[in-house]
Amino acid sequence: MNPRLVGLLFLCVCTALAESEYIKYKDPQQPINTRIRDLMRRMTLGEKIGQMMQLERANITPEIMRNYSIGSLLSAGGSVPRPRATPEDWVNMVNYYQNGSLSSRLGVPMLYGVDAVHGHNNVYKATIFPHNIGLGATRQVYNP
Repeated sequence: MNPRLVGLLFLCVCTALAESEYIKYKDPQQPINTRIRDLMRRMTLGEKIGQMMQLERANITPEIMRNYSIGSLLSAGGSVPRPRATPEDWVNMVNYYQNGSLSSRLGVPMLYGVDAVHGHNNVYKATIFPHNIGLGATRQVYNP
């Protein structure tokens, strides 16, 4: 290989590394408060507003997640990836939206919520725990 080409390539790589900015909020070695302050400093007002939003997943796309920095999605009662959805279907659906969030300017992951107080009955063949059995399992005394 041409020594001049190798030298030019080395110079380009060194320049790119020198110009890359250290991002504290992405560094898990940093204290959490440092990471939060760094992220908040970088966020626009629109991104901060988007992070406070929770939208119903049937009305959203990964592009909306990315473009508006939506912080959270919800599967409200009956909102499923498909009829008779398996755990794998749910994982694939959440990852589909999460990829939109992670491709945003700051790459902040989303939170995903489900309407599943007594067990996740939207997952096909899932075990459902009635409320009173759950209370008994925790040894809480029920006084009506």
